[in-house]
Amino acid sequence: MQNTAQPWLAYSLTRSPLLLSLVSALQFTPVLLFSLFAGVVIDRIPKRKILIFTQSASAVITGCLALLVWSGHIQYWHLLVSATLLGFVNTLDMPSRQAFVVEMVGHDDLMNAIALNSMTFNVARIVGPSIAGIVIGLCGTAVCFSANSISFCAVLISLFFIHPVTAPAPESVKSQSVIANIGDGLKYIKSKDVLITTLMLIAVTSTFVPNFGVTIPVFAKQVLAQQATGYGFLMSFMGMGSLCGALLIATLSKGGPKKFVLYVVPIIAASALMWTGFTNSYFTTALALGITGFFFVCFQSTANSALQLNIDDSYRGRVMSVYTLVNAGSTPIGNLFVGAMDDSFGGRAGFIGSAAAVMILMLPIYILLLWKHLRQHA
Repeated sequence: MQNTAQPWLAYSLTRSPLLLSLVSALQFTPVLLFSLFAGVVIDRIPKRKILIFTQSASAVITGCLALLVWSGHIQYWHLLVSATLLGFVNTLDMPSRQAFVVEMVGHDDLMNAIALNSMTFNVARIVGPSIAGIVIGLCGTAVCFSANSISFCAVLISLFFIHPVTAPAPESVKSQSVIANIGDGLKYIKSKDVLITTLMLIAVTSTFVPNFGVTIPVFAKQVLAQQATGYGFLMSFMGMGSLCGALLIATLSKGGPKKFVLYVVPIIAASALMWTGFTNSYFTTALALGITGFFFVCFQSTANSALQLNIDDSYRGRVMSVYTLVNAGSTPIGNLFVGAMDDSFGGRAGFIGSAAAVMILMLPIYILLLWKHLRQHA
């Protein structure tokens, strides 16, 4: 609900796609700058303790934002500050949650757990925007921010009932300096082809495909002439497609990550994104967003599994912090790119430009993979 209300409020306050994109960019800039340091912390401290801290901090930040909106004193700079603070919290929270999964379910059920986690996330992406669109239309954005703040209490309660199977951090991790730990983690990633290739694919896809918080509100207002409710349902269609993708990957999880999904599906998702930019009716836009969400989540769940199934537990926090860096840390680049495109060329440009960027940047990765394949079989 907050992820729907925040960009709508930012665009309502500024009427500028570029200033809207700046809010989203600042929310992910700390991830870009500090993820590698967060990975060392996650490998040293029990992840459950980290999550209790991050969820408590998120409740306080979103609660303050809700109070500002309720009071009628909300200003654009407040959104910039709250987004930045949430960014610092998420720098620890996102990789911790990713690395925490294996401690709850073990290695045998890891891929299925990742897909089910993606499924629950995408159920929220269907229900949340639909409710948010109606609530914003009837009551304003403050209710959405308040609901988000209160919801962290449920997460905190659940964390106290979870008793994960954890192993103490290796002495090598504890004894080395933070910089040495980071360097050791990066060398480990470089030594495994499956990790470095998957991270490159994630970097390209995650930078340019999932900028929906910037592109959809602008497209909804400028091209489709929709208000908050119509915007909320567009976000729900995207979430519905994402849910179907997560369900499919969960069903296929026992067979392991599929190479077709890793290497080909990003191009299919980009094609659907391109189609979205050329739609003219509400129904076709919703359908195109649903298809984009479906293929994007198929790729994301598979890429996450490909990483987690090939990591030693002693490096899990550091590898997943790099995953967070390329997955979420690239968001400021994508957000500012689509914001500038929409600002300069209109509401369609963000979708079309992002799709073109994915298609162009995937080419050198395909060439690299082909070169490695030919070298191995020479």
